[in-house]
Amino acid sequence: MRDFPSCFGENGVQVADSSSAAGKNGQNLVSCVYHARISGLSCSITVLWSRNLMGQGFSIAIDDAAAQNLCRVDIRPWLFSKRKGSKSADLSGGIAKIDIFWDLSAARFGPGPEPLEGFFVALLCGPEMVLLLGDLAREAYRKTNAATPPSSAVCVSKKEHLFGKKAYSTRAQFSDRGQVHDLVIECETLGLKDPSLEIIIDRKRVMQVKRLGWKFRGNQTILVDGVPVEVLWDVHSWLFGPPMASAVFMFQTSLSPDKLASRSSSAPAVGFSLVLHAWKHD
Repeated sequence: MRDFPSCFGENGVQVADSSSAAGKNGQNLVSCVYHARISGLSCSITVLWSRNLMGQGFSIAIDDAAAQNLCRVDIRPWLFSKRKGSKSADLSGGIAKIDIFWDLSAARFGPGPEPLEGFFVALLCGPEMVLLLGDLAREAYRKTNAATPPSSAVCVSKKEHLFGKKAYSTRAQFSDRGQVHDLVIECETLGLKDPSLEIIIDRKRVMQVKRLGWKFRGNQTILVDGVPVEVLWDVHSWLFGPPMASAVFMFQTSLSPDKLASRSSSAPAVGFSLVLHAWKHD
């Protein structure tokens, strides 16, 4: 997947991200990538949630297996308009027609631009529900007249920009059927001779990095829901960069050997990656 960390040596990680300008400009972004099938074609669906001075909005982009863009639909930020509607679009090459329905009129938001509950976003190809987001599934099926069974789309990555001084929080689900966890990254670097880094999941410290001045890049494995999750971090900019700087964290899961053995040879063997760009405001 693009813009993910690449390792240098046993414990090093270097991260580059083309969307870093969004963080510098204070634009709140959350990007989620899903693997799904549309008319028998394996596709990646990217849902980008955004928030700026004009309001909140989202976009949906569909790429084929060769990373060629097939379609993009933008739902512009709103201030006074109703937060529900629908749009239709054709995939390039006449592959298929898709319909997008959304209702965020009663959505509840946290600190980020991604809604937490009280909403749905549905992507259909004909009567087939390709992707369904949100907790209002019954309302989504009633509105769209979609056929069952529900969508089999799988979330494979999430990328988010966070802002703070010493604590950065988000919510993460490391597997499709796993629990949604509260995740907090705490790191105080200003004026400290020997800063340290802590990662807290559901109010329990699961990882601590001491002597951060020497270990500003590294990786470590933790357990979440009994599943190994590799944590990679790069906080060089926090320690040695400008006053407003970002650190990057990646949480990477992978399929266990028994799950790999049970999958068909044509199914992609993917885990889940959470990439967090934490912007420090001193």
